[in-house]
Amino acid sequence: MNPQAMLIFTSSLLLGTTIVISSNHWITAWAGLEINTLAILPLISKSHHPRAIEAATKYFLTQATASALLLFSSMTNAWHTGQWDITQMTHPTSCLILTSALAMKLGLVPFHFWFPEVLQGSPLITGLLLSTAMKLPPIALLYMTAQSLNPTVLTGMAILSAALGGWMGLNQTQVRKILAFSSISHLGWMAIILIYNPKLTLLNFYLYTLMTATIFLTLNSTNTTKLSTLMTSWTKAPALSAMLMLTLLSLAGLPPLTGFLPKWLIIQELTKQEMTPAATIIALLSLLGLFFYLRLAYCATITLPPHSTNHMKQWHTNKPIPSSIAILTVLSTTLLPLSPMISPTI
Repeated sequence: MNPQAMLIFTSSLLLGTTIVISSNHWITAWAGLEINTLAILPLISKSHHPRAIEAATKYFLTQATASALLLFSSMTNAWHTGQWDITQMTHPTSCLILTSALAMKLGLVPFHFWFPEVLQGSPLITGLLLSTAMKLPPIALLYMTAQSLNPTVLTGMAILSAALGGWMGLNQTQVRKILAFSSISHLGWMAIILIYNPKLTLLNFYLYTLMTATIFLTLNSTNTTKLSTLMTSWTKAPALSAMLMLTLLSLAGLPPLTGFLPKWLIIQELTKQEMTPAATIIALLSLLGLFFYLRLAYCATITLPPHSTNHMKQWHTNKPIPSSIAILTVLSTTLLPLSPMISPTI
């Protein structure tokens, strides 16, 4: 892609996200979301492969529908209350439509069907943007409207997301689809705690972004998109594969790695709110995700030759590991000791 065009699209993404995060009025928030959608579309379809064009079309249709619903909910609220302020969303029907619109933007169950398909049709770096940066504006809007949303609807969506994200990821062989279902599962954890402690939702999102960025950049560095290719990547870059294994285990939420921190704090908060059954269910459902993370980690590091894959062995590379991946891996695996500093602020 032309560097000037790339610069325009990237700066538009930053602009759209900044507008959404800093807006008080629903129309400006909607405009920011639209700028974001239009800026990411060329990045999805830049390879001109039929699957990429299909992914861009699916993404456009779902995001346009979600934006229309968002505008409809804010107009309904303004009609009943005379308020366009984001924090003044008080009408129950508007809140329900808004929850549906933002769930569609994020890919929460039952509006999740588009996300794995779009991620599978996108390049790895665009996939990283879709999994992280594009989720920030809707999560910021959820954060601002958290007090008005229906707890039962959000909890139901959250548990279904954790369940379907885990179950549907079990049978996949494409790494991008596995990461898409992983994202849906993590969104469940963010949604379940949103009403009770919105700061925990943001903490979970930041740490999820950190770990997912590490995984996508590592896969991009080794040019891996399938499990069968992942099995042969050890010979090419052993250190990167080892780092990938640690990050995957962290994303699964195993102690003593960074990913354990948000799960621990969320389960603790749910128990305080007398939601022990929900905490138990979502904790058990995260075991489904653990299975496919372990499968990825197994393919990345434990399937050393000789094994039964028909792929050619890759040449060992002496290129140094990019410093961004090294820094992100350290952060993705070693932040748990910071939890005493984080706990008082949440």
